[in-house]
Amino acid sequence: MITPLEAGTPAPNVSLLDQNGESISLFDLKGKKVLFYFYPKAMTPGCTVQAQGLRDIKAELDTHNVITLGVSIDPVKRLGKFIERDELNFTLLSDEDHAAADAFGVWGEKKFMGKTYDGLHRISFLINEEGVIEHVFNKFKTKTHHEVVLDYLNNK
Repeated sequence: MITPLEAGTPAPNVSLLDQNGESISLFDLKGKKVLFYFYPKAMTPGCTVQAQGLRDIKAELDTHNVITLGVSIDPVKRLGKFIERDELNFTLLSDEDHAAADAFGVWGEKKFMGKTYDGLHRISFLINEEGVIEHVFNKFKTKTHHEVVLDYLNNK
């Protein structure tokens, strides 16, 4: 059972390496809105569809001053390949030790094809300019994740 952080909670100040090996800290992004989205594994079908959807609405996210950061437990090198292969126009972060996933409450038991294991849950957090979680997206399909995010931003 996982317990993701809820809206109204300050976002943990995590620092992770991006696809270029550069450190990115949530603290440094205060003053901007951040879509901090966790996905299980780069270059898998569901994660690819989700990333492509966000790629395709970047201009609309820009109008809402939202920076997109995708987080997985993949190594830095794999993230670069994912960005290049799918022409992604946002930053991916490596959380190999799942410390950020633990801090956000999205690491825990999963079931797949009859097996139970610990892994990263597909949950997204919209963090406001003050560094507080404004909204949690936890009920969506990978192919409509970007629509759910835009719908929230357009109707708040």
